[in-house]
Amino acid sequence: MEPPGITRHRRPFLAPLWVGLLGGLVIAAAAWSFLHAATTTVVFLVRPAEKDPGTIQDPPLSPEGEERAQRLARMFGEVTGEGRVEALYETDDRRAQQTGAPLAERLHLTPGVFDAADGGSAAARALREHAGGTVLMIASGAAQAQMIRELTGTDLPSAAPDDPDLICVVSVPSFGHAHLARLKF
Repeated sequence: MEPPGITRHRRPFLAPLWVGLLGGLVIAAAAWSFLHAATTTVVFLVRPAEKDPGTIQDPPLSPEGEERAQRLARMFGEVTGEGRVEALYETDDRRAQQTGAPLAERLHLTPGVFDAADGGSAAARALREHAGGTVLMIASGAAQAQMIRELTGTDLPSAAPDDPDLICVVSVPSFGHAHLARLKF
């Protein structure tokens, strides 16, 4: 029997190394794409400012309420840059619309108006249409409770029924659980 001659084919001893390297590269690209697509939507929930005491069904803002609406516009009225309010939603009552008017004017936004009894679907709409953005929603306590339930899956912690100083900040990430923070201004 003759010894084997020189073969012209190389043995694929580096193939497992190249396949492993290619697999690692594909996994790293998928992880980068996954993390790059992850966003967090921030929703600010604000109650309407103080109403003018009267006997009509849908009273306007009091002078103190108008001052509070101007303060809200100064707080959230940054026109450019990161963290800018991209959308404004308000209930269909007069106080909520008057509270949001200075901010809408300052940001040159047209507010989305929703029925106060349907806060949950308004919150879902805001998440769907402004994923990864910053949204400010002006609604009464009952509508806010529905929104918080929709956004976080939990009920609103106890608070005064119509405390205009209360701002709820809900951060809703693409992956994971929503977080709620309550602030007084």
